[in-house]
Order: sequence, then structure tokens, then C-alpha cells
Amino acid sequence: MAVEDSVAQDQLRAFIERIERMEEEKAAIAADIKEIYAEAKGTGFDTKVLRKIVSIRKQDANERMEQEALLELYMSALGMVEAPPER
Repeated sequence: MAVEDSVAQDQLRAFIERIERMEEEKAAIAADIKEIYAEAKGTGFDTKVLRKIVSIRKQDANERMEQEALLELYMSALGMVEAPPER
């Protein structure tokens, strides 16, 4: 039984250490991304818009079209834009 416990402990330790390494890499990448946004902002770009574009580019075309249609519908219902023309 002690051998099985030892194997389980070793596996657990290995999983934890792998997760910790990935967390460190994730933090380093997040810091790099933050620097890129800061550089873009220093050049005059609006970082909120850049973040939105990055988010939009992750979506597939159909999902994006559906979201845009819903956004237009909701804004129209709130009187924020003209209602779409009826067909």
C-alpha cells in the first residue's frame, strides 16, 4: 500500500508543479500583452477598441452576425438608434 501512496503522491506533486509552471507562463504572457496595449495606447490607439476587436476576431462569423443583430435590436428597442427598416 505504501508504494501506491508514494506513486499517487508523486503524480499529485507532478500535476501541481505542471500547473504552477503554466500559471507562471500565463502571468508572463499577460504582462507581455499588457505592455503591447500600453505601447498601442502610447501611439494613440484606443485600447478599449483594440480589446473589443481582439474579442470580435475570436468569434466565428455567424456568432458575430447574431450578436450584432441582437445589439442593433436591443439598441433600437431602447431608442438609441433608428429601428431597422421593415421588409
